[in-house]
Amino acid sequence: MLRAAGVGVGDEVVVPAFGNVEVAEAVIQAGGLPVFVDIDPVTYCLDPSAVEAATTPRTAAVVVVHRFGRPADMGRMLEVGQRHGLLVLQHGESEAPYDEIAQRRQRAAFLDLKLRGVRTPDDGDGHTYQQYVVRVPGNGRPDRDAFARALRARGVDCRVPVKAPVHRMPAFRRCVSLPETELAAFETLALPVDASLTKRDMQRIVSACNSLGGLLQPAY
Repeated sequence: MLRAAGVGVGDEVVVPAFGNVEVAEAVIQAGGLPVFVDIDPVTYCLDPSAVEAATTPRTAAVVVVHRFGRPADMGRMLEVGQRHGLLVLQHGESEAPYDEIAQRRQRAAFLDLKLRGVRTPDDGDGHTYQQYVVRVPGNGRPDRDAFARALRARGVDCRVPVKAPVHRMPAFRRCVSLPETELAAFETLALPVDASLTKRDMQRIVSACNSLGGLLQPAY
C-alpha cells in the first residue's frame, strides 16, 4: 500500500507506537522513516493534533490504524492531511459477521454496567469490540500485571493487548515523548467478550474483576 502510494527513500510516515510493529516495518521496507506520535487516550488511535504537530516538509503520509474495533477520528485526520498535503492511509482490522458483532456489543454493554474498579472503554460510534479493553488503575504496569494474574487464577482469559510500545523496542527505539501511548501500554487489559461466552461466563468475569478492583488505589 505504501509503495503503491509512492512512499520511498527519505519520506517520513507518521505511524502509531501503540500496537503491532508491522506498520513501522512496512514503512522501513518501503524505504521511508517511521515517525511515532501519540494516541488519543479514548480511541487508542492516532491523535490528529499530535500528527499535525509532528508534520515536517519531509512528511509524505500518515497510516491510521483502527484499534480494538473502535474506529479512529477519520474526519479530523483527513482535514490534517488536506492542510499539509499528506496521504492518509488506513490499516483496518478484520471484520466479523454482523451477528457476532451484535453479540459482542451485548456482552460489552453488560460489562459496562456491572464492572467496578476498572475504567471501561468508551463505546463510541461504530465500536465492534474486537477487544474489550479496560484500564486498571493504580501504579501502572505492576498493578495491571498483578490484576491480570489474579484474574487468570480465577479462570478469566484476559490478556495484555500491547506489551511494549514500538518506540521502546530495540529496532525502533526513539527518544520521543508519548505519554498517552506509554500509559495505555501500562494500564490496558483486554477482557473476553466472545460470542461463545454464556451468561454465567460473563457473571464470573464481573465477579472476579469486582473482587479485585476495590483493592487498587489511584496513583498519586
